[in-house]
Amino acid sequence: MAHYRASESKREQFRRYLEKSGVLDTITSVLVALYEETEKPNNALDFIKLHLGASGSEPADAEALRLELADLQQKFNLLMEENKELKNRVRRCSLDSQINRVPPVSVTSNPVFYLPFQLMQYEPSPDNGAVE
Repeated sequence: MAHYRASESKREQFRRYLEKSGVLDTITSVLVALYEETEKPNNALDFIKLHLGASGSEPADAEALRLELADLQQKFNLLMEENKELKNRVRRCSLDSQINRVPPVSVTSNPVFYLPFQLMQYEPSPDNGAVE
């Protein structure tokens, strides 16, 4: 029986706590309002939430936040596209600068391109229209 009395004591403490904080009065008044409704709502829980102050509907600024989120998402997508394009441009510029830094190959500076024979200077003969 000692256990039974201890739990009764805890229950009584909790009941007093609810009374002091005004919870029992508020819940009672909301339930009375629901009882006195001539047209009972389809969802009694929404009625109770609404009358307790925990609105079942969204906060007033929810739509504004939703619009701001959509706007920021669109800006984010545009910035991601711009970032991708700029990265491609940097990559192309980097490749172009690497190509421009390669020294030009000349025939005389590279032994692979030496001709195996001596070039002779062409002099037109009188038969081919040389001027005397």
